[in-house]
Amino acid sequence: MTATLPADTRRAPVETDGPAPVLDVVVPVYNEETDLGPSVRELHRHLSLRFPYRFRITIADNASTDRTWSIAGELADELPEVTAVRLEQKGRGRALHAVWLASDAQVLAYMDVDLSTDLAALSPLVASLISGHSDVAIGSRLARGARVVRGAKREIISRCYNLLLRGTLSVRFSDAQCGFKAIRADVARELLPHVADTGWFFDTELLVLAQRAGARIHEVPVDWVDDPDSRVDLVSTALADLRGIARLARALATGTLPIGRLRDQLNRAPVPVEAPGVPGGLVRQLVRFAAVGIASTLAYLLLFVLLRGGVGPQAANFVALAVTAVANTAANRRLTFGVRGAAGAGRHHLEGMLVFLLGLGLTSGSLALLHSATSPSQPIELVVLVLANLTATVLRFLLLRGWVFNPRRNRSETP
Repeated sequence: MTATLPADTRRAPVETDGPAPVLDVVVPVYNEETDLGPSVRELHRHLSLRFPYRFRITIADNASTDRTWSIAGELADELPEVTAVRLEQKGRGRALHAVWLASDAQVLAYMDVDLSTDLAALSPLVASLISGHSDVAIGSRLARGARVVRGAKREIISRCYNLLLRGTLSVRFSDAQCGFKAIRADVARELLPHVADTGWFFDTELLVLAQRAGARIHEVPVDWVDDPDSRVDLVSTALADLRGIARLARALATGTLPIGRLRDQLNRAPVPVEAPGVPGGLVRQLVRFAAVGIASTLAYLLLFVLLRGGVGPQAANFVALAVTAVANTAANRRLTFGVRGAAGAGRHHLEGMLVFLLGLGLTSGSLALLHSATSPSQPIELVVLVLANLTATVLRFLLLRGWVFNPRRNRSETP
């Protein structure tokens, strides 16, 4: 069976001849009296020389307590394309939300005041939006072709964060938090009312919502040099991001975000049919896998306790695992990964048995190490087995998803 994809709807190109600016670049600032003047003048000079359409630079002051606001006013008086907006509360997301929704430009962008990103990437960033090809555009420090200069700590944190997003929210974009993004105004008006975060997680939430709503996200590899004077509190930002991920995952899992309606509003239709053997999204799979895993673990522990007194711990472990492994593979095949019918069933159970052997090695090895070190009580045995099973469960999910029930393999077996 072949799934027929809907024709992709191309957006109309941006009208470049009207009286309003085509591009509005927002520069959010908080206590940036040193960098604000030189950076805005450099940005203005670049746009004047390189950008062929009308533009505006909006300085969004997030309740600064130094001379930032007065400098912003001086720049607005000095440069005709520069305006300044004062907000009485902090938060980059709050500033972008307010300024973007109030702007009359057709393409909205923002960049960090330190200009860590080379401005040569600005035209490629907005070109796909002006042409109508894409809905959102992001600068990426992790895309192929990007050139980045920064310390090891920030590099590791950035890569781990984006890997976490891939694992928890199934994102397809490579860099959520590079301070260099643009969006079409018509798309922003649909998405922004549903973005709750007012701080650093704003970018991630907007991009996840855009992806789920079917928006096309264009990535531009950038040249980026870390600002050694950055005052971002990495610990508090990381904790806020984790809370944001949990909140967003919960909203997506419970259906509180109107993804279907946003798809209709953005005119991006989902795939109309379900292809046999193709698994659903990661969040749904994890929930179902966890439910199957809990039931399997309880059945395994019950069988182990019942059998241990008669055949010993190692034999009881083998029998309990073997019985529950067969049931676990069958349940995950149907419920978690959506594979139905007899096609490939033999291979699935054979490979599921190999995954079972991995779990057997972990649990049996844990028991062997425990008994070589001490003479444990049954409660201690159960604790060790639960921990070993948790490790085996993570590996089992990865192997089942990426190998046993991989949709590319199962698709070839479907008649």
